[in-house]
Amino acid sequence: MTSSISIGRLIALIAGVSLILPLAVSQASASVPSPAASTTSGSVGASVIRACPWPGPGHAACLAQVVLEPGTSQLLTTATPLGYGPADLQRAYELPVSRGEGQTVAVVAAFDNPNAEADLRRYRATYGLPRCTTANGCFTKINQRGGTRYPPPDPGWAAEISLDLDMVSAACPNCNILLVEADDNSFVNLTRAVDQAAASGATAISNSYGTFEDIPDTELLPDGTRIGDHYDHPGIAITASSGDSGYGLSYPASSRYTIAVGGTSLSAAGNARGWKESAWRYGGSGCSTYNAKPSWQAGIRCNKRVVTDVSAVADPNTGVAVYNTYGVIPGGWYIYGGTSASSPIIAAVFGLAGGASSVDYPASLLYAQPDRFHDVTRGGNGFCTRRYLCIAGPGYDAPTGLGTPRGAGAFSP
Repeated sequence: MTSSISIGRLIALIAGVSLILPLAVSQASASVPSPAASTTSGSVGASVIRACPWPGPGHAACLAQVVLEPGTSQLLTTATPLGYGPADLQRAYELPVSRGEGQTVAVVAAFDNPNAEADLRRYRATYGLPRCTTANGCFTKINQRGGTRYPPPDPGWAAEISLDLDMVSAACPNCNILLVEADDNSFVNLTRAVDQAAASGATAISNSYGTFEDIPDTELLPDGTRIGDHYDHPGIAITASSGDSGYGLSYPASSRYTIAVGGTSLSAAGNARGWKESAWRYGGSGCSTYNAKPSWQAGIRCNKRVVTDVSAVADPNTGVAVYNTYGVIPGGWYIYGGTSASSPIIAAVFGLAGGASSVDYPASLLYAQPDRFHDVTRGGNGFCTRRYLCIAGPGYDAPTGLGTPRGAGAFSP
C-alpha cells in the first residue's frame, strides 16, 4: 500500500472531528512558561495540536503540528507510516534525488532531542534511504557553540527536530545533515545557532520556528546585535516557516534575508502531474511593516518585504509521516504538518540543486525562473484588502509565493 493511499485513509479518519482541544505536547521550557498549546484544524476538520506553546517576548515557538486521534485528545500513533513518505514527496515535486552528495542541509532548533539520530535511523531504514549516521559522517549534531554538550531536552522541540530531519531526508536522501541545537528558544540563542550552522559549512539552513508577529531586522537583541544580521549569510539558503495561524506574519520569515516558505494542501489527482495543490488555509503570508523589500521582489505590489517566496506541503490533513520517540507514549509513527514541514523540504531542494553559493542571496534564484514551479492557483488563508496577499492565483501570490518545486532547476542558476 502506498502512502498516498494512506493519506486517503487519514482524511477519512479525521473528517468531522472537533477542532479545539486544550492539550500541550511541550511541557518543558527553560526560558518561557508552558501554557497549553493551542490547536487548529486543516481543511477537512482534523484536530491537531501545536508541538510547542505560545512563545514569550524575545522567544520563538516551533511550528510543528501533530494530528490527534479522532474524537480524543491523544496523538494519532500508528505501527506503520500513515502519511506522505519520501517517494510521495519526490514524485509530487519531481525531485532529482540522485543528487545532493557533498551538500549539507542544517536544521536549527531549540533544546535537545536525545533520540534524534536513532529516530532518524528508523525513518530512513523504513523507506530504504541511505544510512545517515554520525559514524559514516552523514549526520552531525552540535550545540550552538559547535560542541557536543547538548542543551536540556524538550518534548515539543524534539518533535520539531524529528519532523525536520525526516523531511530533509525525504527530499534529499544523499545530503549530509547538520543538527544545531540552541540552548533554548530565545532569539539570542537561536540566532547564534544559525551563525554556527553557517560557520560549519551548511549549504542551506532550515528554521521551523517563529514569533507570530513581524519584527524589524534592525531590532537589537539583548547582546546588542541586530537580529536580522544573524540571518544574513551570503551564499547560504536560509529558509524559514511562514507561520501556521493564517494570514499574518511571523519572524524570521518576514526578514529580508530569509527565504519564507509557505504551505499547501497536497493531494493525489488524476491529472497529468498526478497531484493537485491549494494554499493551506493556515499558512502565513503578508507584507512586512518594517523590513525592506529585496530587489528580487521588485515587481510585487508591496512597499516592503512580502511573505512568502515559495511553498510546499504543510496541511496536516495531507500531512507527512514522521518517526518520533522522545517525550511521547508509546512513540512511533505520527502525522505531522505545519510550515515546519515545508521549510526543511525547501532547504533540502536547495541541497539537491547545489547552486546556492553562486549568488549572495539564493532567494534571487527563485525569482529569476518563476516558470519553473508548480503554480498554485487555488485556496487562501484569510481576509485582506489586497487579494494577492491572502488568496492564491496565477503567478505570484503571498500564501504560496512562486509556487511549489517542479524539480530543482529553479533553485540554481
